[in-house]
Amino acid sequence: MIVHTFAPRRAALGAVLLAATVSVGACRKGDADAATAAADKVVMVSPQETYVVGERRIETGPSMSGSLAPDQEATVRAEVSGTVLQTFVDQGTRVGVGTVLARLDDTAIRDMYLSARSGVTAAQTAADAAARNLERAQKLIAAGAIADRDVETARTQNVAAQSQLADAKARFASAEKQLDKTTIKSPIAGVVSVRSVSAGDLASPGAALFTIVDPSSMRLEGSVPSEQLSSVRLGMPVNFTVQGYPDRTFTGRITRINPVADPATRQVRILASIPNTGNTLVGGLFAQGHVASEARTGIVIPSNAVNQKDFVPTVTRIRNGKAEKAAVTLGLEDSGTETVEITKGLAVGDTVLVGGAQGMTPGTNIRVRAVSDRPAQSE
Repeated sequence: MIVHTFAPRRAALGAVLLAATVSVGACRKGDADAATAAADKVVMVSPQETYVVGERRIETGPSMSGSLAPDQEATVRAEVSGTVLQTFVDQGTRVGVGTVLARLDDTAIRDMYLSARSGVTAAQTAADAAARNLERAQKLIAAGAIADRDVETARTQNVAAQSQLADAKARFASAEKQLDKTTIKSPIAGVVSVRSVSAGDLASPGAALFTIVDPSSMRLEGSVPSEQLSSVRLGMPVNFTVQGYPDRTFTGRITRINPVADPATRQVRILASIPNTGNTLVGGLFAQGHVASEARTGIVIPSNAVNQKDFVPTVTRIRNGKAEKAAVTLGLEDSGTETVEITKGLAVGDTVLVGGAQGMTPGTNIRVRAVSDRPAQSE
């Protein structure tokens, strides 16, 4: 007879099952305790990690980049030859219309001027004498004292004298203009941006001597992608930032749109006029911005408050002291100010988390740290 003994194996299996049951129970209790601890934990966030929702204006449109240049600029050139005797301005000097910038040596031109003036005096004397002679001849022929040919001679002499006087006056006017050109004057009001000559230099006709710019008005010479040209119109505002003022936005208006796109870049050149209040902007600065082809007022929040990794965009807001995920619908986006419009899902007065804080686990207790909550620094 064969006897099978299963009792010890069953006892061992029962012990294993009992141990497993105890272990699972312990794990579940541990998870529950951890969840309870997480729920009870309060996470402190700084005011910079929160944003109170409100209504504001948002703009969007084609991106634009370019450089600034003075809207009015004049290059002052020499019109006559001469050595520069003296300059009266330097770079940065503010000038008005007619301000004397420099003087050229006028010795030769002044001699010509004085000669021409003497010529006018002599021609005037001769013309006056010829006119008196003609008047006397006309009286004498009326009395029958002279022949007709004598009157004709007097008349011819008078015409010639008047012609010579006119020629002398023309030569004098030309010499006077040439003399005036030895005094270099500013044609516009503005600021000297370039001084190309110094005392002792020889100036020749056409040589650039000074550059004057009017800083009260600037222009932005930029370009936009040709595929977005339909969104660009004359008179539209252009908002941009420049080097040196990264936190300040400037505004201009489109005054010109090039009718031909650049074949190499497929960009279209546009010009925008910019009022330069306070002369803050200077020529040559690089500018980046966008054409405000569409704008409206609505609920606008920072772009880094939105999680767009999921199928539906979400934000994390603080509701009753806890983190809460909320699905939102996006509207206009402004890459320049890094803001986005929320058309659905948020209300004015909601507080949302921004930056890294917006990834907070839903249900987490949150407290916004006040200035007085900052830990004291050890000495």
